[in-house]
Amino acid sequence: MKRARGRRFATVAAATVLAGVVAGTLAATANGEPRPAAQDRQARPTIVLEHGAFADGSSWNGVMERLQADGYSVVAAANPLRGPHSDATALRTVLDHIKGPEILVGHSYGGSVISEAAADDPQVKALVYVAAFLPAPGENALGLTNKYPGSTLPDALDPVPYTNADGSTGTDLYIQQDKFRHQFAADVPANQAALMAAAQRPIAQAALEEKATVAAWKGKPAWDIVTTQDLNIPAAVQRFMARRAHAHTIEVAASHSVAVSHPRLVAEAIEKAARATR
Repeated sequence: MKRARGRRFATVAAATVLAGVVAGTLAATANGEPRPAAQDRQARPTIVLEHGAFADGSSWNGVMERLQADGYSVVAAANPLRGPHSDATALRTVLDHIKGPEILVGHSYGGSVISEAAADDPQVKALVYVAAFLPAPGENALGLTNKYPGSTLPDALDPVPYTNADGSTGTDLYIQQDKFRHQFAADVPANQAALMAAAQRPIAQAALEEKATVAAWKGKPAWDIVTTQDLNIPAAVQRFMARRAHAHTIEVAASHSVAVSHPRLVAEAIEKAARATR
C-alpha cells in the first residue's frame, strides 16, 4: 500500500513538473502564438518604431501593446521631423543606446528616416515600412508622393512660417484639424482621430524636399505594409517602392493611420520580420 501511494505521488509530481514546463514554454501570446521561453526572449531583437509627420510616438500604442505582450523589447523614438539626415542622426543616438540586434520600423516619412539611419549598421537586421516612403538616393518624399496621382494632402495642409534662433526661416506643415480624420485617419473612430489631430506634430516643409543620400533597404531585408485607401501616399506609389526594394509586401484596405486602425496586423508583420532575420 505504501509503495502504491509512493508511485501515485511520483506520477502526480512528474505530471505537475511537466505541466509547468509546457505552460512556461507554450503560454499564449497576444497574437495567439506560443510564448517562447525566457532564454529565447532574451535573444529577440529590440523593435524600434519611428513615427512620421503629423503624428507622435503614441500612434504606435496599439502595436507596442501587442509586441510587449509577445515578449519583445520596444522603443518608440521621438522623430524631430526636421529632415531625413538630421532625423536619422537623432535616431542613431537611440540605436547606439540599445544592446543587441534591432528591427527598425518606419511609418510614412519615418520610412525615409530609417532608410538612412540603418545604413551600414550591422545591428539592424530588418526594416519594416508601414504606409511609408522608401526613397532611393536622389529622391525625396514630395517627388515620390507626386509620382502617381491620388494624394489629396496638399489641400488639407495648414502651412505655418517660423523663424529659427539664428534668424533663418522655414515653414511647418500641419493638417487642418477639421480635415484630419478624412485625410489621415478615416478608419479610426472619430473621437480618437480628434485627439490625434490635436496632438499632431508638424513636419518642416524642407524635410519633404530633402533628397535621400543612402537607402538601407538595398542591403537589408524589408517588409512593407501597403495601405490601399491612403490619401497621403497613393497605393500606386507604395507598390512601386515596395517592388523596387523586393520587400515582403502586405496590402490592407486601410487609411494612412494603419498602425492605429490595424495594430494587430502591423505587429504581426513586425514579428514576421523579427523571426525571419534571427
